[in-house]
Amino acid sequence: MPQVFITKTASFLPNDVVSSDEMEKYLGYINDKPSKSKAIVLRSNGIKQRHYALTEDGHPTHTNAEMVSLAIKNLFAYEPEEITKVDLITCGTTTPDQLLPSHSVMVHGLLPETGQIEVTSNAGSCCSGMHSLKFAYLSVLSGDKQHAVCAGSERISSIIKADTFKEEGKHLAAIESNPYVAFEKDFLRWMLSDGAGAFLLQDKPAGQGTSLRVEWIEMASFANKNDTCMYMGAEKQDDGSLLSYQNMPQQDLLNKSVLSIKQDVKLLSAQIVKQGFSLLKDILEKHTIKADEIDHFLPHMSSYFFKEKIYTILEENGIRIPYEKWYTNLREKGNIGAGSIYIMLDGLIKSGQLKQGEKVLLAVPESARFSYAFCLLTVC
Repeated sequence: MPQVFITKTASFLPNDVVSSDEMEKYLGYINDKPSKSKAIVLRSNGIKQRHYALTEDGHPTHTNAEMVSLAIKNLFAYEPEEITKVDLITCGTTTPDQLLPSHSVMVHGLLPETGQIEVTSNAGSCCSGMHSLKFAYLSVLSGDKQHAVCAGSERISSIIKADTFKEEGKHLAAIESNPYVAFEKDFLRWMLSDGAGAFLLQDKPAGQGTSLRVEWIEMASFANKNDTCMYMGAEKQDDGSLLSYQNMPQQDLLNKSVLSIKQDVKLLSAQIVKQGFSLLKDILEKHTIKADEIDHFLPHMSSYFFKEKIYTILEENGIRIPYEKWYTNLREKGNIGAGSIYIMLDGLIKSGQLKQGEKVLLAVPESARFSYAFCLLTVC
């Protein structure tokens, strides 16, 4: 049977580390006022530092496509000529630099070393990076491609800067005595950050270093059972539907910061853990994998707030994975959305913890409208 291996992993994190105390220096103050929610959100999410593709005074330093291209180049840092063999680039992100052209063709345009190759772009939120992994996996598994690169990334800083909310702030100040933007918008300013990660997939393990055999990738959407939870470029209506920016007056786009990213926090807390991690029980049974066979568990979490909740729901479903098997770098790297699982796996490999034959389970929940992705890897 054909097999697929992750033979290289790499990351790119822009600029110096930004501590929690420094965040508003980079992102700015809305209405020149410190955020009311910042301290509460940071205390809950447990993130201590992150990276922004910004200077301290808020000027951009990298596009999303540039960060991905640098992560891909880092895959081949020790063998630069190997990048010429790449025959597929597939990228996922929540935050492409523009609506058109697609994200992946912009990445390809920054990699002149590659040839006229296939590229695909996956839109969405955190699972878009996993969609890219699965597309690359299936492309190699089928024999269609031999050197497939997949990537996940975010450049969120550009839409959580105070400038994004300037007109809304003025509008609120004109009609209210307490002009703070809604928590659903301010909340995410203290949750998200920038970066990119990339994998190389091939049909045989690398000659040296750590390779990971892809055993399976499973995904599911629960959108048919849930309202939208996280959204951008739209306004949520009283009936739960979304009103697209395309159907709104131009002035509303500014007065309501429609191009900012927003989250229904109550819906997030109620649904994100129980649906996807209950689904995992069926997936493990399908593939006849027992919980005690899993040596390393990499759950993408937006916040440490969810750590105990994930543990509890796994236990309730007979999936006991003790904390000593968990690996996360959320505290040090931040929540990078579609890029998080790439940067997490890259970090685990570089930590030197992996041993041949061990099994690694990746778990990626996406709150946009509740999608989930799981992947089992074996260390070679």
